[in-house]
This record gives sequence, structure tokens and C-alpha cells, in this order.
Amino acid sequence: MANGKFISYLRVSTARQGASGLGLEAQREAVSRYLNGGKWQLVQEVVEVESGKRNDRPAIAEALRLCRLHKATLVIAKLDRLARNVHFISSLMESGADFIACDFPEANRLTVHILAAVAEHEAGMISARTKAALQAAKARGVVLGGQRGSLERMVGMAAKGTRVSATVRQQSAAKRRDDLLPVIENLRSNGARSLRAIADGLNRAGLTTTKGGEWSATQVSRLIV
Repeated sequence: MANGKFISYLRVSTARQGASGLGLEAQREAVSRYLNGGKWQLVQEVVEVESGKRNDRPAIAEALRLCRLHKATLVIAKLDRLARNVHFISSLMESGADFIACDFPEANRLTVHILAAVAEHEAGMISARTKAALQAAKARGVVLGGQRGSLERMVGMAAKGTRVSATVRQQSAAKRRDDLLPVIENLRSNGARSLRAIADGLNRAGLTTTKGGEWSATQVSRLIV
């Protein structure tokens, strides 16, 4: 039985499908069946009309932003809507958002890790086959380009990874602030002039603080400094 806040993400591959609704209704129905019963709130539905092969899909980024903003769970009709490539798996992991796949509700963040590992393995196999083909071509006397990469470059990449890992918490806080600032600007444009008024607006919208509590004027002040 579903509980809490949810953001649904629906995707179809062509503009024609998007215009006709073909495929969207089936996904919407699957989400509705999963959420049936319990104390839940579908905060927003995000629809994307795009090829699953592309990486730059703005709607999934918006859906993840809304999940962070409302501390909601991303709900999708089918797991393959998110598991097409490493880019989206990485985006989901970096976002910190939880997700539910209606066709595989047992799936969790561990499942996503496994999918990423499989994708990485497949990429490694492709790389190995490419290197073998290049070596075979070299043995036949084919002149190849200069070697790319070096031990120094690999060490540099490892060091960079360590630095990125050390700043994850700061980035998460900055991302939360970036998600909230447009909401605060909207409240201001609608007449919320004081910190207290902004805090009240955030509370009315159901947006909690990082620790899950209600906003105060002081907390808003810290956020917008």
C-alpha cells in the first residue's frame, strides 16, 4: 500500500505518440493501480516525449528536481524507462531520489547499482574488443594514431574522483538550495515580502526543511543568504 508523496514520470518515444496519448494512458493506469489505496499524494506528473537513447532528457531532470524539492518518490510504470543507459542510472544515484517501478516494485537502489555494474561491464567488453581489433590491425602493419592516455592521467582522474567524493554533502546542500530558490522567487512575486511570509508559503506548499521540519524565518534567512 503506497504512502507519502510521489512524482510520476511518463515517457513515450515519438512526438506522434505524445500527441495521441498512445502509451501514456497505459503508463498512467499502471501508476494509478500501484498507488491505489494508502495515504499518498501525487504531487505532479511529468511527461517526456523523447527517444530513450538520448542522454539530454530535460523532463527526467525536472522529475528528479521535484522529487528532491518535495522529498517525494519517483514512480515509473516500467523499470526500463530509467534503465536504458549508464547516464540515467548515474543521474538517479546522484539525485538522491528514491524510486518505484510499478512492474518491479521490489527494485531498489541496489538494483540500480547492479544495472550500472552490468552496463559498465558491457562497456568494458566493448573496449576490450576495440583494443583487440586495433592490435590485430597493428600486427597487419596498419599505422595507428598515437597512444591516448597515460598513467599520470589515470592518477589524476583517481585524485579528481576522491575530491568529488569529499564534496558530495556540500553539493547535495547546494542542489537543495537551487531547487528551493525558484519557489521562493515565485512566493516573492506573489506578495511574500518578509522571511516569515516566505516560510509560511513554503510550509503551505508542503515543502519541508532538510531535516523534515517546518520552515521558520531564520531558516529561510540562512537559505537565501
